[in-house]
Amino acid sequence: MSNEGPTAQVLPPPEVLAAAAGPLSVMGACSGATCSHAISTRLSRKLAIFTMVVLGVLFTVTWGMVKMILVERNTADLAARCELITDVVGRAADQGEAAVLARLMSDAPMRASTRLEVWRADGSLLFADQDAENLHRSAHTQVKVFTIETPALAGGQVKARYTVDYARDAAMGTRWAWVLIFVTLAAGALVAAGTRWHVRHGLIPLRELAAQTRAISARDLHRRLALVDPAEELLPWIEQFNALMQRLEGAYAQLEGFNADVAHELRTPLTTLIGQTELALSRERSVDSLRDTLVSNLEEMQRLAGMVNDMLFLSQADRGAVARRGRPASLAALAHQVVEFHEATLEDAGLALRVQGDATAAVDEPLFKRALSNLLGNATRFARRGSTVLIHIAARADGQAQVVVMNSGEPIDPKSLPRLFDRFFRADASRCCDGETHHGLGLAIVAAIARMHDGHTVAESQGGFTSVGFTLATTP
Repeated sequence: MSNEGPTAQVLPPPEVLAAAAGPLSVMGACSGATCSHAISTRLSRKLAIFTMVVLGVLFTVTWGMVKMILVERNTADLAARCELITDVVGRAADQGEAAVLARLMSDAPMRASTRLEVWRADGSLLFADQDAENLHRSAHTQVKVFTIETPALAGGQVKARYTVDYARDAAMGTRWAWVLIFVTLAAGALVAAGTRWHVRHGLIPLRELAAQTRAISARDLHRRLALVDPAEELLPWIEQFNALMQRLEGAYAQLEGFNADVAHELRTPLTTLIGQTELALSRERSVDSLRDTLVSNLEEMQRLAGMVNDMLFLSQADRGAVARRGRPASLAALAHQVVEFHEATLEDAGLALRVQGDATAAVDEPLFKRALSNLLGNATRFARRGSTVLIHIAARADGQAQVVVMNSGEPIDPKSLPRLFDRFFRADASRCCDGETHHGLGLAIVAAIARMHDGHTVAESQGGFTSVGFTLATTP
């Protein structure tokens, strides 16, 4: 981690930044209330649009097919009418031209909205409907010209033209088209209203969960979310939130305990410093006596400084600091360097030490030595006098190396093993040697160094032997 301060930068004027940002700055400046949306509104709108699109496509295809059927029916109707006229004129022609005119005039009332014209073979007009000139012609008018064989008349045939206006059928089709459009819009509106109601009703459990969440405060972190009839989709969210609250409650309790432990650990040396200083100032004292007081105060202040430094290191580790790995090195060789530093302490405790195994890993050597030194100091304090302390190093198949310090002595309660690496935690003060004070951050630092090397801690105590150590990734 670099200790250099931030580099000063010369920023352009605010108006230049605003011009460079352009419309993105306006789009990005969006408050939660402005950008939020209702699920019921959005879902109902989308379902309504989807319903109208589906019905519109369905009705359009249906209407296209109906229109095609109507056109085919009108064409067939026109052909049938022309065949009927051909048969009627052909039969009447056997009786002469007057019979043809009489028959066509008698059938005229049955040809409403139509126009029939008949010409002789020489092109002269034989017959035409009286109201033919007043016939309304629209875009739906169909005309068919055909020839009728009349052997009994001059020229042997007549020519006919029959005009039919199907505008009434087209008007009916237009009315049905508007009906279908109205049905489509009405269906979309009904789907939107129904969907909005159902979604709002279905989101009631979410509103209940929101109310329960708002009721949780720092004083009642024990509360958990619960529904009488939870939806299957909400169960994972409820379980995850409750698990989060469980971790938060534990972290909050641990923080409260940590604050109490810090106050307790700082109170003792501060009380000692204050007492000794007040005693030194209460009466005249010799230079040697004052020097002894200052030496004692210096030791207490060094202890305080060490505790503060350890807490700062743990804080950096908690914020995600990673180890600065160097070249791959022999962990056994680094362990022997740590052992040399502890030789005097081991000798005073009447302990022997042995390093077993080896592994090669790229580690932050100062941090590795610090973690191993803490483990070794912990084992030295709790090991049975005359026993052997073992440092076991091994490479694992998962790409990690494991370092464990084993000693024989009083076992640790299995309930205390999970908290062994907590800050200021002491499993049993009676297990430690008398007359020594330790602020309880050594194993917490070991856990932090393990995390900084992508590893974890291990602890086991059974059969009169206690093994405490950590793993670390051999490569970054």
